[in-house]
Amino acid sequence: MTTTEPSGTMPVGTASADTSPARPTLILAIICISYFMVILDNSIVFTGLPQIRSSMGFSETGLSWITNAYVLVFGGLLLLGARAGDLFGHRRVFLFSLVVFSVTSFLVGAAQNQWWLIGARALQGVGAAVLAPSALSLLTRSFAEGRPRNRAMAAYSAVAGIGAALGLVVGGLAADLISWRAGFFLNVPIGIVMMVLAVRFLPETTKREGRFDVAGALLATLGSTALVLGIVDASDRGWTALLTVVPIVVGVIMLGLFVLVERRASHPIVPLRLFASRERSGAYVARMLYMGGMMGFFFFTAQFVQRVYDWTPLQAGLAFLPMTLVNFAFAVTVPRLLEIVGSPRVLLAGVAVTAAGMVWLSRLDLATPYITGVALPMVVIGAGQGLALAPLTSSGVAGVNPSDAGAASGLVNTVHQIGSALSLSILTAVAAAVSTGHAAADIADRSGAALMGSAVLLALATLTVLTVVLQSRVTSNERS
Repeated sequence: MTTTEPSGTMPVGTASADTSPARPTLILAIICISYFMVILDNSIVFTGLPQIRSSMGFSETGLSWITNAYVLVFGGLLLLGARAGDLFGHRRVFLFSLVVFSVTSFLVGAAQNQWWLIGARALQGVGAAVLAPSALSLLTRSFAEGRPRNRAMAAYSAVAGIGAALGLVVGGLAADLISWRAGFFLNVPIGIVMMVLAVRFLPETTKREGRFDVAGALLATLGSTALVLGIVDASDRGWTALLTVVPIVVGVIMLGLFVLVERRASHPIVPLRLFASRERSGAYVARMLYMGGMMGFFFFTAQFVQRVYDWTPLQAGLAFLPMTLVNFAFAVTVPRLLEIVGSPRVLLAGVAVTAAGMVWLSRLDLATPYITGVALPMVVIGAGQGLALAPLTSSGVAGVNPSDAGAASGLVNTVHQIGSALSLSILTAVAAAVSTGHAAADIADRSGAALMGSAVLLALATLTVLTVVLQSRVTSNERS
């Protein structure tokens, strides 16, 4: 593996350099398909948003809660979900999460009103919060450091990128031919099949002594939720309104208390020693910024092509195929690139290319043609994402002790989801400030403004990788 481990640490997981799981391809498939369900649900809703808005009467800003309810609970409870895997065994909690996720996917599809839908999406986030870190922990424990784990990690990360784009196609197809609900019902049979395979083939991991850090989990979840609530309300009430300021202040206080609790907890859900590595710390910040920018991309571009081009949900989903195909083509080259040039350099190239594509795409207006104004920028964005996600994940778990494997996996996924929720709230507020008095022009201008905000987030992610992640590797190499 291309990452350098600090002195006195061991690789994540228990697989040694000369061992591999008895059925590596099957185990990797179970992990990746199950994780794909989580990523799919993060994006499948986007192409159905216009249908949901018209059938349930959501406001423009209210639509963001369909996504935020899911990702906030997902992100806030991820750390607790990761801890559950350490305490009870990752396979056991992985199976539990598949049951919860499948049942709540059915409830989302069956929703009859706004609160039912938002509530079911929040409950779905509970299942995802346990599934995602368990999947990553099972992967790191099943594949040895070096080429086996690099390849497995590349497949896992490719699922994150391709699943997000493919979810738009699946969601569009389902919404166009049947209903937006059909995409969520699809998770039920897939979940059942994965449960059967997991029981038969996934290895169980060693349980560890300890207890849950409930206070830490609650503070992390409630603090991030309060922040998002305040930011979302800003688009309707203004940044100085009491109902905007109070939630933001409360959120900041809760997150500050979270840090204090983690310092004193005997079994913290986020051991602060995880931030001792500059490479990992930089990767967490970069991931938060990067995924925030990408969430804005999917949310606003999907609405742009439907409401400005007047395309069907299926056409909107297919509009993302250029990105999906290029993403896959670049993702499969990542393991070899990691061996040749190293994780931080591949990461820097990927994030910078994504930022360039986003700047290009942000020039949307009513006259923007699909091929040169949307499809070609998507090709660039897809190439960047294909390069970025695997090294971004690898740097986030580089060199941690086996005892921190679950916490590190949970933290990687947490910054992913919290970054998505916070950034989408900010970008929604930015977009809502744009008004022309004409519906289609509003959508075009709001999408352009939001995507420029995404480009800024990606530029900050590029700067973080360049000055923290890459520099930490240079410093480490000089010392060795």
